[in-house]
Amino acid sequence: MTETEIKRDRPWLIRTYAGHSTAKASNALYRNNLAKGQTGLSVAFDLPTQTGYDSDHILARGEVGKVGVPVCHLGDMRTLFDQIPLEQMNTSMTINATAPWLLSLYIAVAEEQGADVSKLQGTVQNDLIKEYLSRGTYICPPKPSLKMIGDVAEYCYKNVPKWNPMNVCSYHLQEAGATPEQELAFALATAIAVLDELKPRVAAEDFPALCGRISFFVNAGIRFVTEMCKMRAFVDLWDEILQTRYGVEDPKFRRFRYGVQVNSLGLTEQQPENNVYRILIEMLAVTLSKKARARAVQLPAWNEALGLPRPWDQQWSMRMQQILAYETDLLEYDDLFEGNPAVDRKVEALKEGARAELANIEAMNGAIGSIEYMKGRLVDSNADRLNRIERNETIVVGVNKWTEGEASPLVGEDGGIMVVDPAVEQEQVARLNEWRETRDAAAVEAALAALRAASQAGENVMPASIACAKAGVTTGEWAAQMRTVHGEYRGPTGVSKSVSNKTEGLEDIREMVDAVSDKLGRRLRFLVGKPGLDGHSNGAEQIAFRARDCGMEIDYEGIRLTPEQIIEAAKDGAHVIGLSILSGSHIPLVEDVMARMRAEGLTHIPVTVGGIIPDEDAERLRAMGVARVYTPKDFELNSIMRDIVTLADPKSVAAE
Repeated sequence: MTETEIKRDRPWLIRTYAGHSTAKASNALYRNNLAKGQTGLSVAFDLPTQTGYDSDHILARGEVGKVGVPVCHLGDMRTLFDQIPLEQMNTSMTINATAPWLLSLYIAVAEEQGADVSKLQGTVQNDLIKEYLSRGTYICPPKPSLKMIGDVAEYCYKNVPKWNPMNVCSYHLQEAGATPEQELAFALATAIAVLDELKPRVAAEDFPALCGRISFFVNAGIRFVTEMCKMRAFVDLWDEILQTRYGVEDPKFRRFRYGVQVNSLGLTEQQPENNVYRILIEMLAVTLSKKARARAVQLPAWNEALGLPRPWDQQWSMRMQQILAYETDLLEYDDLFEGNPAVDRKVEALKEGARAELANIEAMNGAIGSIEYMKGRLVDSNADRLNRIERNETIVVGVNKWTEGEASPLVGEDGGIMVVDPAVEQEQVARLNEWRETRDAAAVEAALAALRAASQAGENVMPASIACAKAGVTTGEWAAQMRTVHGEYRGPTGVSKSVSNKTEGLEDIREMVDAVSDKLGRRLRFLVGKPGLDGHSNGAEQIAFRARDCGMEIDYEGIRLTPEQIIEAAKDGAHVIGLSILSGSHIPLVEDVMARMRAEGLTHIPVTVGGIIPDEDAERLRAMGVARVYTPKDFELNSIMRDIVTLADPKSVAAE
């Protein structure tokens, strides 16, 4: 058979997770990437959009356009997809708490373009349970959030049948430290909770097809054989659950359909050029096995541990996918691992572990009833992972072994990243104000009243949300109705305040804590705060977890605090404050905290800051009065603990 006669599988969708600054700038980026051969869009929204705030809300300060694109209303969504025919596009939107709203805006824009809405293809992530466990962009409590997931799925099934209304996201579970067994079990438990919510909503004969629209979004880590086996285990377990629990007989509807982003957690700030190899190896885990091959792949850029990738960095990751899909012969072969005894053994072991964890969750009334349990397990697993790196049991090249090397030529004068212009925020706010002034205020009020009434009555919120989108309602106004009807929610932190017995290897630090506590006249109190909307809490949790193990009194209330709330907590006797900000908004947020501390006479309390912080920004933070700045390269938590004890020591303060 000649090369031209060989039947090749169709490649996966090639995506780049992208969006920044403004809808206009992101639209230009999308059209540029599509011209370079990208075959689907993957939209990154900024944190205010994800958490249901308009760009001028107090919590949005410093966050607008940083980790994604701000979308406040129909005009922003219209600009975002200008000259991109949505009827022909496959669009993934990484959105959860505000998923019904962003999908409503998308549908409204598609209708403006003249698209047949029934032909729209794409996905809204719409997974709130993983938000409580790992990412933190939730709004409402679990039960009404699950109901809204069901609303989107039911609406899409009836009106947008090619759309995936829910993307069970295990990606952030691995980022939060999940073992492969936990990632399998927690994701499948989430899917079960959603299917249980959906089953009564549709006719029995329609339910299997609705099951077939549920997709997954997973993480592929560096242990690529284990990760490939994990994907085969996902395929088997999903098939098993749909057949035995839900009686889905058609194998087409039991197919495990998933997209993937490879592991950003494992990307290193040290020797960042090594990340190119990590990304490639991780991609192989989700493409080599035909049985468990991803339907869509998006790769991070080599420099994501440093900051926001530039267009060239994203292009490089896209080319990696294209070379594998089009230059190699991978897509010409059947599954390469079928019948491999080593693979079969590993897959069975992962399935056995996942089934045991699923049984635990089932005994706690499923995913909704076991959120606190799952969160605690993730924090414990992440602590174990970090301990192994600190003890050199897990080797990370350039981090804890082979740390000497040449400076990377890829990090040029711009620092190797793109920096969002601070002026973007004020420009976005100005456009938002103009939008509010020119819309029909009476139509907006009527649409919001109808939305509130539908939500209070337990009706599907999608029709009323689409009407709101067309009337000119903003993201913050839509979410405010959900907050009014259902209330807000603070998820568990996973960090117990009780006395710890995890003291192995910490004896010397515990003695230091005891000695300084004696000088202070009471137990050393460490306040860990996360100002702004950044929901990536893994670092803050691990710092609080280790500080507690070292014998400190911990004050950690979780994510999404205003600077004002942090200052109020500091008045309660904090000896050291630690701020964690990973969204890139550290300058304005720390500036605000430090100004409030001066106003309240709290400048005697040392402040430390952790995040993805360029050297130039670290100097600015120190000039503001910050005592210590930590970045991902500061992975030795015990060194940070010693710094905290030293900062709290009255003798050290007097010496300074």
